[in-house]
This record gives sequence, C-alpha cells and structure tokens, in this order.
Amino acid sequence: MNALELKYLALHKVGNKSKEDTCYFAENLLSIDENLQEVLTEYFALASKSEEMFQLYDEENLDENVVFACASNIFEAPETLLEESKLLAKHLYEKSEHPNIKQGEFFVAYFEGELDEEPVQAIGLFKSENKEIFLRSDYQDNALQLQCQEGISTRKLDKGCLIFNRQREDGYALSVVDHANRSEAVFWIDDFLNARQRRDSYSNTHDVLSMCKDFAIKELPKQFEVSRADQADFLNRSMEFFKENDRFKMQDFAQQVIGQPEVIDAFDQYTCQYQDQRGIALDDDFAISEGAVKKQ
Repeated sequence: MNALELKYLALHKVGNKSKEDTCYFAENLLSIDENLQEVLTEYFALASKSEEMFQLYDEENLDENVVFACASNIFEAPETLLEESKLLAKHLYEKSEHPNIKQGEFFVAYFEGELDEEPVQAIGLFKSENKEIFLRSDYQDNALQLQCQEGISTRKLDKGCLIFNRQREDGYALSVVDHANRSEAVFWIDDFLNARQRRDSYSNTHDVLSMCKDFAIKELPKQFEVSRADQADFLNRSMEFFKENDRFKMQDFAQQVIGQPEVIDAFDQYTCQYQDQRGIALDDDFAISEGAVKKQ
C-alpha cells in the first residue's frame, strides 16, 4: 500500500436492514488533507496483509455481481466514485440482515499508484463496526481537562477489501479481511462481495496441506492399521516437504512422503474425493507459498 495514493474517498453509514436502521448517504466526497491521507492509507493497508487472494463471481453472469459492476464503472471513470459508492452502500444494506450485524461507517476509496513496479488502480471497500473509547486532554482555564471520546480505531480493520484492476475477466484480484465471527457475518465475503478464493500458489498450498491433514486424521485409520504416532509422522513429513521445496509436484510428494504403493493409491482416491466434496480443482504442479505454509 505504500506505493498507492488515496485519490477519492466517500463515507456512508450503513445499518442493519432487519432492525430497520437508518442509513446516511454522503452527498459529497471527503476532503483529504496530508495528515488524513497518511493515516487513512495506513489504516486501509490492513486489508492487504494476507497473501490469500479472492475474485468476484456470479454463477450465471459476472456483470450481475453488483460489486463487480460498480468497480468496473469506477475503474473506467474514477470521478463517478460518489454515485457508485451509494449503490454499493445500498447493496451492503440489503445484505445486512443477520441480527448481529452492527451499524457502521462504510468507506469507498479509490487509489492509484504502483504495485510490483507496475501502474495499478485499486478500489477499497471498508466497514468499521466496533468503536473504541479514547481519552483526550485539553488545557482550559489554566488546568488540564480530560474527556472521553468514542471513535474508530485505526489499528484494526473490521471488514475490508481491496479490488485491484487486474484480471478483470476473472472477477479482478481481491485482498479481503473480515474479523467478524464467520457464522454471524458470512455476508461480507459471500453475500455482499460474492467472492471466492482465487486458484493460485497460496490457495493450492493451503488446500493440499489441509487435505493431507484430513487424510492423516480421517482416512488413514479407516483403511490401514496406524497409530497416532504414524499419523503424526505423516503430517510432519508432509510439512517438511513443503518447507524444504519451492515447488510441489504430486508425484514427487507421493514418492518422498508416502512411499507405500497401497497408501499412494488411497491418497490419490482421497484427493479426487476431497476436490469433489469442496468443488475445487487442485493442481498437480505449483509453486509453494511460504505464507500459506507458515499459516498452517
């Protein structure tokens, strides 16, 4: 985010539809001075910390995805951000039906700059729900006075999304953060953004490691006589393979980590089953993501 500059910013207040909360829609873009530029850029950058990337999608027509349509219009004509941000705020309100969703400030930002030494446009969608109490001291009447104020903490982003103007035909490239309880607020990724994980080195690494864990815990004891120590050994060897190699190749993994032909066959069958159950397609050959290995 250090290479991106905040150009336009709209701020709305969006509530809970099921509670019939009032929404407040801005009529003007926010004025951004130098101090606000620095603080907000650092605050919004919290959405770009993860290597896990997403993409917008729609089961029938990508243009029917509201966030995709609004983002495309903003990328095409950044000066339309205010009007497009109102559509996004109304869309967010329509999706905010879970009783635990809180009213909060909804920021829509437009950035320009460089990423990986290439020119880039980015759109930021951020919602702040949780307030913190701040103490402020003022010098009045020859004495220091202390006041309590409630406001947004810039140290933690409740919900955020950065949409990069790349791979438009695939639904753009998104970096997403959501610190809410997923059972209560799937609406941010699933309902509001309608986004899914991109198939890249991070997702492949994460998914294969998760599959190995499931295979060791659930499948190995079903088909073979194994002890807990055997299961732990399989998991340790799997993790070592990912730590020691820059690239994953299914055949190399099978030979070096599994070894036994009958267990390799069982692993191959479980791989097909795992993909079918989750609706994903794992690559047999991909670059290993160090970030995904560390997270596991």
